[in-house]
Amino acid sequence: MAEFTMELNDEQKEVRDWLHGFAADVIRPAAAEWDEREETPWPVIQEAAKVGIYSLDFYAQQYFDPTGLGIPMAMEELFWGDAGIALSIVGTGLAAVGVLANGTEEQIGTWIPQMYGDANDVKVAAFCSSEPDAGSDVASLRTRAVYDEAKDEWVINGTKTWATNGGIANVHVVVASVDPELGSKGHASFIVPPGTPGLTQGQKFKKHGIRASHTAEVVLDGVRVPGSCLLGGKEKLDERLARAREKARAGGERVKNAAMATFEASRPAVGAMAVGTARAAYEVALDYAKTREQFGRPIIDNQGIAFQLADMRTQIDAARLLVWRASWMAVNGKPFTAAEGSMSKLFASETAKKVSAQAIQILGGNGYTREYPVERMHRDSAIYTIFEGTSEIQRLVIARTLSGMPIR
Repeated sequence: MAEFTMELNDEQKEVRDWLHGFAADVIRPAAAEWDEREETPWPVIQEAAKVGIYSLDFYAQQYFDPTGLGIPMAMEELFWGDAGIALSIVGTGLAAVGVLANGTEEQIGTWIPQMYGDANDVKVAAFCSSEPDAGSDVASLRTRAVYDEAKDEWVINGTKTWATNGGIANVHVVVASVDPELGSKGHASFIVPPGTPGLTQGQKFKKHGIRASHTAEVVLDGVRVPGSCLLGGKEKLDERLARAREKARAGGERVKNAAMATFEASRPAVGAMAVGTARAAYEVALDYAKTREQFGRPIIDNQGIAFQLADMRTQIDAARLLVWRASWMAVNGKPFTAAEGSMSKLFASETAKKVSAQAIQILGGNGYTREYPVERMHRDSAIYTIFEGTSEIQRLVIARTLSGMPIR
């Protein structure tokens, strides 16, 4: 078990600096253009693939960093560059985590490489969990998967929404109900291979922020996938469903559903994204306050500005520490006995919204225009308190974990 540390080693520092350079030289110059276009920035993703950032190897190296700091460090630097473009680069990672969290070794080896493609033929993947009537309430999802034993195929019907890369992905990971009577315990995840008949893109959403990231509905109409596309395999699923039905353990067994297993693994990473955006907004505000003069002196000479910046930096550093702690705990198998993963996402997400709003205020009228990036950062930051579990859901998870009570 790696000891918890707040100091990056030399290799991690080298990777951090490399990512920061890519974010500064490639992502930031393209940020405003792709935000306006509201399109997937394929040229930037391809550049990331050429240098090795958008690849299975890079993601695996960071994911399996024994300190747990590889992924949050990478997310912070990329999202410091721009949230929309960075999400287009890392969005495939959520689907990959879904396979890593629920799949067999063979499934991991087969499908994750197809999610990325290569530098000459870049691919993306999508994780499809939310539905029009089932967002935070994942137990109520209606997408149904029925097993056709004669053909050893699963037949999937339903509509997914808010799917990053939905419809344009090479590989879709779809969460569906296999036993509606069990609620969230009756869920399973399925791979939908490229070109599978019956899967189509529905509405593409025009969003407030992260506009360079493709978000759309995914419609599944009689989609048939081989039995081997059930993540984890049917034997494991049948055992899990049997335990859930029988409630074999005293007091009833808590069985994680497929979507929640993915979200638990990814929440600290989302927190790191928020830290990156918050840090970017803070740095713009700090530089502006040191150079902008009013009444014959830089505005940072005023306590009203200086104290805001002090609070902004304090909150950013506190958010990073919560993210690093949760990431270290997850990699080293330490249970989130106080919902530390949710804590990290909650605090970092709220920090990003607050800090980016303060940055606009410090820049005044300039901050409200698109001539400066803080208005875009503020629009982007709103997503962190919404996706992969709203702030309200994070508070609910934390409160339930601390109290042991079914708080509603």
